[in-house]
This record gives sequence, C-alpha cells and structure tokens, in this order.
Amino acid sequence: MVDADQTFVIVGGGLAGAKAAETLRAEGFTGRVILICDERERPYERPPLSKGYLLGKEERDSIFVHEPAWYARHDIELHLGLPAVAVDRADKSVRLGDGTLVRYDKLLLATGSEPRRLDIPGTDLAGVHHLRRIGHAERLKGVLAALGRDNGHLVIAGAGWIGLEVAAAARAYGAEVTVVEPEATPLHAVLGPEIGRLFADLHQEHGVRFHFGARLTEITGQDGMVLAARTDDGDEHPAHDVLAAIGAAPRTALAESAGLELADRAHGGGIAVDTRLRTSDPDIYAAGDAAAAQHPLFGTRLRVEHWANALNGGPAAARAMLGRDVTYDRVPYFFSDQYDVGLEFSGWAPPGSYDQVVIRGDATKREFIAFWLSEGRLLAGMNVNVWDVTDPIQALIRAGARPDQDRLADPGVPLDSLLEG
Repeated sequence: MVDADQTFVIVGGGLAGAKAAETLRAEGFTGRVILICDERERPYERPPLSKGYLLGKEERDSIFVHEPAWYARHDIELHLGLPAVAVDRADKSVRLGDGTLVRYDKLLLATGSEPRRLDIPGTDLAGVHHLRRIGHAERLKGVLAALGRDNGHLVIAGAGWIGLEVAAAARAYGAEVTVVEPEATPLHAVLGPEIGRLFADLHQEHGVRFHFGARLTEITGQDGMVLAARTDDGDEHPAHDVLAAIGAAPRTALAESAGLELADRAHGGGIAVDTRLRTSDPDIYAAGDAAAAQHPLFGTRLRVEHWANALNGGPAAARAMLGRDVTYDRVPYFFSDQYDVGLEFSGWAPPGSYDQVVIRGDATKREFIAFWLSEGRLLAGMNVNVWDVTDPIQALIRAGARPDQDRLADPGVPLDSLLEG
C-alpha cells in the first residue's frame, strides 16, 4: 500500500528519471518525490546532442524534458549538481556528495551511462572530446564550426551511432573527417556487415574517410594541442581534434557498492532487473541505460541505451514502485538522422543471432526496409526514409512472425497483411 507518508527517491536526472517523477504524480502518488541529479542542468534529452542541437538546428531550451517551474508546480524536490555517492539498503537511505542523508521507501536508480574512454597516450590533450552531456555538445559545436571555418581535421574513434552522427554534423560544418573503426563496416555490432556497408557508402559520398580494421594507439600533440592520431597498423592521421565514440558503459558503481546484482558483460553489464524493473532488492528499481532487464519477448537479458528505453522505462518503473502490475516488454527502438537519411530501428538482432537479411525497396536509393530473420522468424526491422511503418514492424516482431520472404520483400504487400495466417 502506497500512502502520502512515503518517500520515493530517484537517482539520475536524465529522461528516465524525469519521466518516472512525472508518472508518479500522474498516477496519483501524493508522497515525497525526490529527484537527485549530478548535473547542474535540469533533466534533458540526449538525442539532440548529436543531431539537431549539435547542428545548430534546435535551440538549447528545446532539449529539456520539462520547463523550470514544472518541478515545483508538481512538488518534485529537485537536487541539481549533487551526486549520490552511497546507498545504505539496511537504513534505506541515500548519501549525497555533501554528506546529506535522504531516506527512501522506494528507490529508483536511473544513473544512465558514461562514455568509454580511450586508454592510450595523448587523451589529456585539449582537443580530445567525448559526447554525453550538454556541456560536451556545446563545446563540440564550437569545435566543429572552427574546424569547418579553418579546413581542420576531426578524427573519430568508433563508427557507431554517435560517431556517424557527429561525422555527418562535422561535414555539414565543412570539417575534414576520418573515422577509425576496428570492424570492417560501420555499425557492425548493431546492423551487421550487410547493412553497415550501406552506411559506409553514404558517408564516403559526403567526403568522410574511413580507416577500417584499426584502432587508435596514440594521440600526438604539441603545446597541449592535438596534431595527429596513430593507429595500430602504423598509419598516422592528421588531426586538430579527436572524438572518442567507442561506446558507453552503464553507471553501476552505486548499485555495485550497495551489493545489488549486476548483469554480466555478455548481456551488456548494467544493474540486473526483472520484468518489473525491480533489482535484487525489492525496494530498489532501475531503468534506462543502467538497467539490464529480463526481456520476455527475446528470452534474454537486454541493456538498451537508447532514448525510447528511457522514455518508456522510467514510467514503467514508477508504476511498479506504486505496486501496479507491470511487465516491461517494449520492443527496443531507436532512430538516427545522418545527412538526408532518417531511419528507425525496431527489435534486437546482433551479429550471430540472425541468418538472413531481407530488403524491401531500393537500398541504392536509400529508401528501403531491412529485416533480420533467424530460421524465418523476424527479429528486427529498420526503415530508412520510409515512414509510418514502425507499428506494423513491431507488431510482426512481437508476434514472432515467420512471414513469407517474397511477400516480406515486396513493397506492394502491406506489412499488416503479413500478420495474417
């Protein structure tokens, strides 16, 4: 039973935490809601940091989840710029960086993730960047504008989503771009080589240079500034700035020190939670990038770092904290924008999990849908410059559909009809 005397604490000031706080009030919870953010900014959304905001197409105020007055108006106690440093499960308290103890009845860990760091010489130079927070984006925006103005060179370590989106933004500013990637194609871990090659072609057409099958081993500089980036195969690329885009690691230190169960690295690490987003402690929940949830649809534990997981996971955790009947089984979803290409991906199909890729439409014109299948079962679908198809794609995935492949590949066959029979 939840009553007005209870205190729900949320650690993490991103989208998942903000949406969880919003949901608690929307569901009628009248107790204390305390939202603890280690950033000095109120909660904001991260996709614009590598897309519209980085390109200067979106205003700063547009990225925030709520207007400043919303928190006081809904009686959300917002603590900015003050990290949570410890959880005492026996005492049911959270200790903040200034020593303050905050008691909780239920606790949500929405601690997010942080950029993985390059463990090579030269990362202390002034021109080495990461992209995770608004301050990073603001700095990088100025850097890209300067590189474009001065015909400067940006080297990006990693051809994942962040690396490619920043590459596209850098080319829009006019900067020279080289992407160093250990795999043979971009986005290998998400899309596999078949579709990854299409993204290599896209970026090369826009002037991006790729160096596949290599890793950065050193960033050289002079007077504290970047001069070049060296790779493990002996090449050296001129550079004025370097972006490390080699993935993100879940922020689990708080959970680990509290003795909560963690997921293994094979499942992406993170805080292990059940289908209700509850941790190994029944009064502690986790959502967003930091949570590795048992997924009933795919029969495995998944940690999903994308916007939609925070958008939906925070509210699901809030309802579970209130005692609602919750099963978190959303089909993973993300989107990306690069040059004139927009895409949406639904499902889960890492390399090794599928045995066939079916293309519907014209991939050469970048207007198509790609489907990943295993023994005929649809695992994932990605629509590229084809719109209003996410719902039927997700319905097919959720149904465990084994569609006829000729009909699946035929743009004239409505996707909805593939659910029949």
